[in-house]
Amino acid sequence: MIAVQNITVRFEEKLVLDRFSLQFPENGLTALSGPSGCGKTTLLRVLAGLQRVEEGTVTVPRNPVILFQEDRLLPWRTVGEHISDVLPKSRRGEVSRWLELVELAGEEYTRPATLSGGMGRRLALARALALGGGLLLLDEPFTGVDAPRAERILGRIRALGVPVVLSSHERAVVELCDRVISLEGPPLHETSPAV
Repeated sequence: MIAVQNITVRFEEKLVLDRFSLQFPENGLTALSGPSGCGKTTLLRVLAGLQRVEEGTVTVPRNPVILFQEDRLLPWRTVGEHISDVLPKSRRGEVSRWLELVELAGEEYTRPATLSGGMGRRLALARALALGGGLLLLDEPFTGVDAPRAERILGRIRALGVPVVLSSHERAVVELCDRVISLEGPPLHETSPAV
């Protein structure tokens, strides 16, 4: 089960989540759609175990993996090293698989400084996917990535068979997901029933 129940998160005087509850599907792609600053990123951080809640319960599969809004790439590591760094030794041979998934094949020896913004975003995404886990939490995964490429990559992510919760402002990305949860805030709340 993937759910939050009656969770509250406050940053000083700002109430971001106020006894908020939501259950997520245990398969497929779920999109969180809503304006900037409404609390989507905070919700993803709660699901990842990175944000403490004042009250309430959080139920997620083991080892959730989060892709942050920032790429957080290491300038001294090559594209391939970014992937191999998160893989156990027994899986180091998978580097090319994850780069192919995000359409970065052939860039193994490139350093982040020479990548375009969209390529850097795809590298950060590949690293998160390679890390694996029982739940993928993707915060704006396709910033700077053209829509046809994002659609192809999203199809490959769906084929991994891991539940995905993603936040996106891009309508084309949201419409490709299996379920869309429309949100507003703060405090975060659903604006319409999930579809």
